[in-house]
Amino acid sequence: MSDDSPQDNVGNNVGGWIQRWARRRGAQLAIADDERRLDYASLDARIARLAGALQERGIGPGDRIAVLLANRSAFLEAIFAAARMGAIALPVNTRLSPREICFLLDDCSPSALFYESDLAKIVAAACGRARRAPPLLCPVGGAGDAYEPLLAGATPLDEIRPVSPDDPMMLMYTSGTTGKPKGALLPHRKSLFNSLNAQLFFGIRGEDRVLVTAPLFHSLGLQILAIPLLYAGGSLVLQSRFDAAAVLETVERERISYFGGVPTYYQRIHDLIEERGVDAFDLGSLRFLFTAGAAIPVDLIHAFEGYGLVLKQGYGQTETSILCCLDERDAVRKAGSVGRPVFHAELRVVAQESLAGPARGWRDVAPTTPEGAGETGEIIVRGPIAMLGYWQRPEASAETLREGWVLTGDLATVDDEGFVSLVGRARDMYISGGENVYPAEVEAVFREHPAVREIAVVGRPDPRWGEVGHAYVVPANERDLDPAALIEWAEDRLASFKMPKRFIAAQSLPRTASGKVQKHRLAAEGS
Repeated sequence: MSDDSPQDNVGNNVGGWIQRWARRRGAQLAIADDERRLDYASLDARIARLAGALQERGIGPGDRIAVLLANRSAFLEAIFAAARMGAIALPVNTRLSPREICFLLDDCSPSALFYESDLAKIVAAACGRARRAPPLLCPVGGAGDAYEPLLAGATPLDEIRPVSPDDPMMLMYTSGTTGKPKGALLPHRKSLFNSLNAQLFFGIRGEDRVLVTAPLFHSLGLQILAIPLLYAGGSLVLQSRFDAAAVLETVERERISYFGGVPTYYQRIHDLIEERGVDAFDLGSLRFLFTAGAAIPVDLIHAFEGYGLVLKQGYGQTETSILCCLDERDAVRKAGSVGRPVFHAELRVVAQESLAGPARGWRDVAPTTPEGAGETGEIIVRGPIAMLGYWQRPEASAETLREGWVLTGDLATVDDEGFVSLVGRARDMYISGGENVYPAEVEAVFREHPAVREIAVVGRPDPRWGEVGHAYVVPANERDLDPAALIEWAEDRLASFKMPKRFIAAQSLPRTASGKVQKHRLAAEGS
């Protein structure tokens, strides 16, 4: 059978994974959320009905299906139904403002939007501003739930559409230096090879039960935890929000094998264990814990080791998902590193000055050795886990994708054993409570305010959130700075996690000779 045969192309479709497990182990638990427990046969039936409902409404290959949902089975049903029919799923952050959601609707024109019922007012406001609201608007959960009747009235679509490995499967938005969000277009091959990387690193087994409290609209929850676990035929337990006590109680009740979260999660779990004592919880089913999204303090790794728990670390980004993993045998010995590159990717740390020229001239940095510190460079990666490019952003795609390589914008060192350690970001971004915040996007919003002449936002350390934004503002017309008024004005324009926690009046912003704001000087000033 040739590589181009229809049957082979069906095998490339991630949407067929659940169907295959339904045939092999249909009675096994697939997903448990706050409302229902679904075995693989039931999950496959719901996915088939959703795909049928979408097809009956004229939605087909290449159309976008937006998912504005909390951690519930319907989120993953929409992801796999879209893949099954060759459509493109669009996970949307449930914390976004109406203005931010409107931008996504205008940017990629989804044909359907599934949203939490309690976000109805926000969705209505976003659609009211949009040039074209999605033809299908479907609330999920609550008294106004239209989702279950939609499934009940649909004819199942059992067919898996043939696709190539490079056909798009998902569109996940991220921001950047321009202040305008851009959608990373992710193909079917990325989900497959990312799942294979996770399977190798986590040692995923079909009997594993994995808890996901990290939001599914982020790569950590969706691409690193949920999809690889379903690829392996394991059982997924979803919680709609993080609560340290609920997590540990669920681990005990569901006999969870592992779970993952951002460092702030583990700080709260640590505080709870310290308060109640490690013997207050039965954590014997846990093989390990996983963290990503930001650097985790080394003393926290040691604290969990004292509880008899291995805390693994990883590093990745939306455009690639997981890139490096720090395995349990090295979790303490190499604490502070994000580990070695994953198997299905080629990763280099390259001197930034060499990136100005063609790839043949890019120079790998000198490694750190016991005798001395090495050089700092930018992480670049290529392979089947890489995105296709940014949705309708050819210039941004050309800037990030260079001769087959993804330029991550993250700065790192690498030691003589191949372990990568992050030291900063080449691009202007910080992480607050596990959420990426791009200052340019925040600054672009506040520049619209008549009281703001200039603004620069920098990330500052915070004991609870890891980092928070500090905004340095040059007021217009020598007015007094009114932080409360700025926050109130921006509440329906920015998600709460993007809102600066401090506004600091400045007479001017430090700049280079070319006029670029010197944010390192602002960050050093503190205050």
